[in-house]
Order: sequence, then C-alpha cells, then structure tokens
Amino acid sequence: MKTRIAILSDNCVDNHNTRAEHGLAFWIETEDQCLLFDTGQGLVLEDNAQVLDLDLDAVDTVVLSHGHYDHTGGLPALLHRTGGDIRIIAHPAAFRPKYKRADAGTRYIGIPPASLEVLLGLSNPPVSTPLPLEVAPGIWSTGEIPRTHPEETSTEGFCTDVQGVDDDPLLDDQAVFFDTSQGIVVLLGCAHAGLINTLDHVRRLAQGRPIHAVLGGTHLRSASPSRLAWTLEELKFFSLQRVVAMHCTGPQATAALWNAFPGICSPGGTGMSFDFE
Repeated sequence: MKTRIAILSDNCVDNHNTRAEHGLAFWIETEDQCLLFDTGQGLVLEDNAQVLDLDLDAVDTVVLSHGHYDHTGGLPALLHRTGGDIRIIAHPAAFRPKYKRADAGTRYIGIPPASLEVLLGLSNPPVSTPLPLEVAPGIWSTGEIPRTHPEETSTEGFCTDVQGVDDDPLLDDQAVFFDTSQGIVVLLGCAHAGLINTLDHVRRLAQGRPIHAVLGGTHLRSASPSRLAWTLEELKFFSLQRVVAMHCTGPQATAALWNAFPGICSPGGTGMSFDFE
C-alpha cells in the first residue's frame, strides 16, 4: 500500500512558502482515503494545505493524538470545510479539561472551546475509544499506551483542574502506525506516554514487525540528561532507519538524536513529505 505523509503543522518550516506554529498535523494519503493525524493550533493548517496543493475537503477521518490545544485547534476550520461530514477518533480522556501548572497558577491547554463546540455539534459523534483501532485500511491508532518504563514518567506539571491539584496522566496519548515493505512507520503526536513505551506498544500490536521509521513529537525537550541518555540507548534496540524529530522534541534532544543516529535522524518542518510503500 502506497502511503504519502505530509507535514501541515510543525514548530519550524522545511518549505519556505509554508508557515510554522507551535503545533502538529500530519496529512496521510492512501489510494483510497485522506486522513489527518492532529490539526495543529489551526493558525497554519489551511494556508499550508493550499501551498502544498492538498485538498482538505477530501479528508474523511481525523485521529487526535491527545486533547491539547496545539493538536486540536484546527478542527473548526476543517469541519467547516467538510460540512461536518467527517469521522473524529480519540481516546475518551482527550475531551476532559486539561491544564498545566505555571508560576502564576495554571493555564488551560485542553481542546479550545471553539473546537469543543464543533465536536459537540457533529451529527456523527466522535469515535471515543481507549483501544487500538484500524482507522483506515492498513492504518491503525494505538489506543491507550501502557506505561511500563518508570524512566518515562512525566514530571511536567500536567493536571486536570484549574487549582492544579489533580495530576493528568495523559492516558489519551496515542500514536498512529502502518506497515510498509521495509517495516512499520510510526507517527507520534507528543509521545506523552514515553517514546520507548510507545514503540514497545506498537511492536506488540504489529506482532513483532520491525519498526522502520518514527516521525513526530517526542516530548524530550524537558527530559533530564539521564532520561535522554536512557532513551538514546533504548532506541538502539529498534534498529530504526529513519527518525524525524518534530514539534516538542526540542533542539537539544534533536541534536542528541542526530548525533546518536547519524544519517538516520533529521528535523522535520512544514512542507516536508514522505512516500512509503
């Protein structure tokens, strides 16, 4: 199955005619379907699609990696274009309130109110499941990812209440993957569950097929030196052939990945595209 991946939203650009934002959105195109994995903040989605000659009107499915604003903000524009005749797939926890602790209290980082409003108004309610799901022929969402490595426990202050009392385990975090002749390709939103936890889970779901490529956000931008070193060592066991570090990976972790995997790792950027068969 030939699958084309294009980056519609990222923190930096690869094509100078596109624009960047703090967000992430992947275009996924097969012979039969067009999907989005996340929608970014919504500030650049439509403009970048136009520059790249990608028809957002053709999108019939959106998979949400998790319920943060920088992955769900483009939903209103997309649903307006498609008339709401679209399938939304997410973990149930994606729709719950989400905050992050800050020096002055907390700030809301969940699905923006405008996105929640259009989601609630859909004639076909979102597919809300914690389980793996074949979202299109040969393309799967991972569902909820088991947290088996304590090294990847988050310490970033995510919470579910404005008072900042209740920690948010971000159980809604999920990835998308599909098989190719060279192995599995994994698309990450933010990998809040942990990069290694995610890849372990994908390998189990894919019944041991090798993982060929990993693209997306790894949320290593605030990783401690010890966690980053542990991650780099664990990644060696996957024998990856391509790593595209995006969004929340951060420059320091991207540089570390690049040095650890020369010729394999590269930064992402809006406008970049990949063809897999």
